[in-house]
Amino acid sequence: MAVTIKEISERFGLSQDTLRYYERIGLIPPVNRNQNGIREYTEEDIKWVDFIKCMRQSAGLPVEMLIEYVTLFQQGDDTLETRKGLLIEQRSRLADKIEEMTNTLVRLNDKIARYEQTIIKKEKALRKPAD
Repeated sequence: MAVTIKEISERFGLSQDTLRYYERIGLIPPVNRNQNGIREYTEEDIKWVDFIKCMRQSAGLPVEMLIEYVTLFQQGDDTLETRKGLLIEQRSRLADKIEEMTNTLVRLNDKIARYEQTIIKKEKALRKPAD
């Protein structure tokens, strides 16, 4: 059963304009249209939207890389190794980002802990009876 762009928009939290844009720039393969020109998303189209949303918004992969991946996919199985290489490269970049973010989180936690210790000391000083 085909799904409308409105339903896809609501399901994935993407505007209809964003979905049209993704299709126009080749980020998702062209979506079939009915005789009235209305896009009808198939299960395969939905999987592409889900993949692109995850890779683009959640993982932060560049649009250019994703367009290249989709283009290679459309060229067929001769591009399997190239596509795999793209994904491996992006996985490595994502792992580096995760490590950087983890290090930043540790630093922030340490900083917050120091603030909390300072606040505790100040609160204790305020509670001490004056001589």
